[in-house]
Amino acid sequence: MTESSAAMTIDTALFKEALGRFVTGVTVVTALEEGKPVGFTCQSFVSLSLDPPLVALAPAKSSTSWPRIVKAGSFCVNVLADHQQDVCRRFAISGGDKFARVLWHPAVTGGAPVIDGSLAWVNCAVELIHDAGDHELVIGRVLDLGLGDGLPLLFYNSAFASLVEAAPDPAPLTARQPAPHTTTEKDGT
Repeated sequence: MTESSAAMTIDTALFKEALGRFVTGVTVVTALEEGKPVGFTCQSFVSLSLDPPLVALAPAKSSTSWPRIVKAGSFCVNVLADHQQDVCRRFAISGGDKFARVLWHPAVTGGAPVIDGSLAWVNCAVELIHDAGDHELVIGRVLDLGLGDGLPLLFYNSAFASLVEAAPDPAPLTARQPAPHTTTEKDGT
């Protein structure tokens, strides 16, 4: 059996259901095309490299917004906070004025829209684009970035999910001590 024939035997519905069990954050990818803001919702986003700082995202080839962002040459990934479900839905649809009633300001480098209230934003230049089935795999070189406040907007099993904020750990991570190891005569450790 070849790799291509093995892939053909995968049930599409089961594939989507199994991968839907992987919790993802939700982002909106934005850019300025000829001075006009453009964007789309994207769950397929990951950090890729620290040195140099790179991220990756995977827009669908059927996206009408992605070709406009590529022409801009740079983009901003806005990591949505849990209070931004409406922003996610607005940018997930095709057409219309997605930026109506969405507050944003331009990133310092390149001017891509940074959506106000986002948990974080990562402003990038398009570095590489690879063919990846019905998507493209895009590598972005990080130009600048910033942080907001709050909890992340999550997506799990085809629905929004919430992160329950745990009580803060009283000891900072750098000050934690390993649990003491005790020696017993019985096991010799």
